[in-house]
Amino acid sequence: MSIITSTTRFAQEPVRRRRPSGFAYIAPALLLLILFFVVPIASLLMRSVLEPSPGIGNYVELFGSLTYVRIFANTFLVSALVTVLSVVIGFPVAWLLAIIPNRWGSILFAIILLSMWTNLLARTYAWMVLLQRTGVINKTLISLGVIDQPLVMVNNLIGVTIGMTYIMLPFIILPLRGVIKGIEPGILQAAALCGATKWQSLWRVLIPLALPGIASSALMVFVMSLGYFVTPALLGGTANMMVAEMIAQFVQSLVNWGMGGAAALVLLVATLLLYALQLRLFGIGRIGQEGQ
Repeated sequence: MSIITSTTRFAQEPVRRRRPSGFAYIAPALLLLILFFVVPIASLLMRSVLEPSPGIGNYVELFGSLTYVRIFANTFLVSALVTVLSVVIGFPVAWLLAIIPNRWGSILFAIILLSMWTNLLARTYAWMVLLQRTGVINKTLISLGVIDQPLVMVNNLIGVTIGMTYIMLPFIILPLRGVIKGIEPGILQAAALCGATKWQSLWRVLIPLALPGIASSALMVFVMSLGYFVTPALLGGTANMMVAEMIAQFVQSLVNWGMGGAAALVLLVATLLLYALQLRLFGIGRIGQEGQ
């Protein structure tokens, strides 16, 4: 009788299966990150202090040469300009996408996505055609009487800044659109009811609320600009080299992994410092909430 009772109880109890822990879910991604990101980066950085001889000789040479310092200065200057221009141009577009009717918003959104999905080389070559001395921009400015002589906008940092700003705009517009749509419209209406003008509502309400999203997008654009290769190489020419091109030359042409690793470490440290500054100013909680 007892055997029958225990057997019946066992059959009635639900089968309990062990569920994998949270770590098990992220383990494959974590392993992939370690194998294909952390290990190569660590290997490259180790070579920066071990080749051609152990020490910090590569860093001394990197910061002791005016040529290399100028390349770093060009890179940070262009990245800063691209970031500022992208925010100034992208914020109104993101605001427009957030407030216009869905039908028009979908069309404009599709145009932005289509431009982002177009091949990077095709977009860069298109800007080379537009910016050259006989290009559409110079011809239009001359026909309007704005300039007498064609402007030189290729093979210099002006062309690099214009081309990279265009390429980076979607990375500002798309996140900011989500941030602005997440702001409660009643807050702006309350500001208007309290007597705030449109400019006061913009500067004192909308922009402060969207500031963590602006900072996150700007940081992403700045970091991406630091390591951009194709557009600076085509629009800037050899006389206006940026750090990514310099690293490629060290590794591919000169086979100098030590100097390439040292330059890569400088970019990595700059990126981490900027990210730490952003966390210090806005906190990871606010950044995470704005990203949702």
